[in-house]
Amino acid sequence: MSARPNEYGQPVGHPLPGWTAVPAPARDTLKGSFCRLEPLDADRHADDLYAAFALATDGSDWTYMPAGPFDGRADYRSHLTAATQADDTLQYAVVDLRTGKAVGSLALMRQDPSNGVVEVGSVAFSPLLKRTPVSTEAQFLLMSYVFDDLGHRRYEWKCDSLNAPSRKAALRLGFTFEGIFRQAVVYKGRSRDTAWYSVIDAEWPRVGTALRQWLSPDNFEAEGRQKRSLSDVRAAGGEPGR
Repeated sequence: MSARPNEYGQPVGHPLPGWTAVPAPARDTLKGSFCRLEPLDADRHADDLYAAFALATDGSDWTYMPAGPFDGRADYRSHLTAATQADDTLQYAVVDLRTGKAVGSLALMRQDPSNGVVEVGSVAFSPLLKRTPVSTEAQFLLMSYVFDDLGHRRYEWKCDSLNAPSRKAALRLGFTFEGIFRQAVVYKGRSRDTAWYSVIDAEWPRVGTALRQWLSPDNFEAEGRQKRSLSDVRAAGGEPGR
């Protein structure tokens, strides 16, 4: 972080004379080329989501989540209902435009409009969503909404430090690793060290450009296979691939 001396010769942070609180996330639908994000509604989305998650061969997708696996459809619906009623959290369903079905969910949480900070979390992607352009676009739509529409300064990603797929995904999307908070959380009867990542507003133009270029229809074959990886797109733009 840049610094300057104050009247006492002490280093202080860069001034923000025009700063005002940003709008909090609203219950808007965010539309992309592969998917749309709808405010999560248990009555509308629970059946689709439960069916999508039921395609998994085991319950390992829920190991690093605070809830799950679930004992049937009713249990899952109760979980969704509670999630949509949580304070300071806005849950979204990821709807695949090809099928019109909800195939995953994620949330904007720990909202701090006064400081322009928000976290993406509760990322639950079904087998129908993982490793597809839809999953990347879902993340991009939220990032673009937070930075371009709401004017946030900081966008956070946190996960169990042992959750290797989540940590890899954060880096692939352009987040910067910030460190480990030791023994930060107790969940499911065990201790969690939390890995912290972020994108800040000064980084968003290059992060967003790379994501837009990768998501371009020109980057995909007719059967949906990518022509260039996101890492290759970044490298072509002079940014180290991750």
